[in-house]
Formats: sequence, C-alpha cells, structure tokens
Amino acid sequence: MSSSSIRCRALGVTYASERAGPLRALRNIDFQANRGEFVSVIGPSGCGKTTLLHVLAGLLPPNEGTFEMAGGNGKNPAASLVFQENSLFPWMTVIRNAAFGLEMQGVGKVEREIRASEMLARFGLAGRERDYPRQLSTGMKQRVAVIRAFLSGTGILLMDEPFAALDRQTRMLAQQELIGLWESERKTVVFVTHDVDEALVLSDRVVVLSASPGTVVADYRVPAERPRGLFCEPDDELYELKRRILASLGLTAGLTAYTCAS
Repeated sequence: MSSSSIRCRALGVTYASERAGPLRALRNIDFQANRGEFVSVIGPSGCGKTTLLHVLAGLLPPNEGTFEMAGGNGKNPAASLVFQENSLFPWMTVIRNAAFGLEMQGVGKVEREIRASEMLARFGLAGRERDYPRQLSTGMKQRVAVIRAFLSGTGILLMDEPFAALDRQTRMLAQQELIGLWESERKTVVFVTHDVDEALVLSDRVVVLSASPGTVVADYRVPAERPRGLFCEPDDELYELKRRILASLGLTAGLTAYTCAS
C-alpha cells in the first residue's frame, strides 16, 4: 500500500430492502488516506458517509470493489470507530471507559490508569475519573469517547460526526483538543462531518461525496497551516476553497451568509 493507510477501489454498497428493492448507498468509491493524514468526508445527508465508515471499520462488507487497510493483527483491529452519539459503557467509570481499549490489549491496571489519567487531564477532565457517564455533559462524554479511541492501540481513527451534538463553543474547544492530540500522535483520521468550516479547520484534505448513491466528486487539499479559524475574507485562499467545496455540494447560493456565520 506504499504510504497509504486506507485505499478503496471502485467500492460499492447496496442494501437489500423487501419493500423498496435494492438500495444503492455507495458506488465506485475511489479513495485513499495516507499514514498520519487527517481526511474529512463531507456530503449531503444520506449520501453514504456513515456507510463508508462502517465498511472501513469492518462492520459492513462491500458488494463491489475492494479496500485495504494497513495495521491490525489477530489481537488488535486496524481501526477504531467513534460514533456520533457517545458509546460509553454506563456501568463503567470514566477512567475505565477511557482505558477500555488498553484493557482489551492486556495492559495492566496501573499502567492503563496512568495513561488514561494523563489523557483525561489533557482534555480537561481531571477529577472526573471516578464519575459515571450519567454524571457528564454531552461534550464530556464525547471527549471520553475520543480518548478511548486514541488509547485503543490502532493507527486509524474513523470518526462519525463526533461533535455534531455539541454547542458551538464546546465544539470549537473539542476541535482544538482533537487537533492537539492528533498532532502529537499522528494517527490516520477519517472524519465525517456536515460542516464545511469544521472540515477546513481540522483537515489535511476534504473529500466530497455526491448525493446518494455516494461517489467521490471532489478531493481538495487544504493549503493553510494550523491553527486555523473561521475564514470570511474574500481574498483568503481558504475562502476560495470553501467556495469550491460548497459548489461541489451544489450550495453556491448564499455563500457569503454561510461563510461568515458565527
């Protein structure tokens, strides 16, 4: 696979449906993510973004084409999946949830709690280690889910709109935390989002899918260095990139209002 962590060729997925007949979710997906790269996938609702992640996570076999993933072995999978809604175990404390991947790898209790505690402190959750998920806010739960994924031992993270349910301020903080962690770990990330700003703030590349059945219609490299903010100046190269992404999504009308929304 040379430098690629993920490579899909002519990938297609069709769901069986007794009432509506076969439903084609993805068609002819050609896509790759290189090692250590942060790639966002964006597209209209129902275009197959989550289906793509489920294929990459090994939860759903494709009907057409092939995909390859680097890493993984008999003990550890190649990729970890972070869902849109937190998937913490309600009967486990925060620290046990955060360290669950380490526990599955056979890491001893003392070591995994040290590593999980360090990560929780980094994400502003020091002092909450013995709490249960029901005692946390939505944003805190998602932070724990991200920490668990980073501590899972996999080199690839698949993230399905993990910050979609957060308010704007909490979402921006979570984005900053994620990028800081990614820059220190350099895992390969495939990040599904509906938010063009979020994709531009986080990503090395932005891949755009068409309406269902989803196929890749554009693949843009983000030219700016991090850290990044919101981009509203018409002469900014990121403004132009946002315009091109929106055009790929068929959203050219109202560009100024969309771009400069706070």
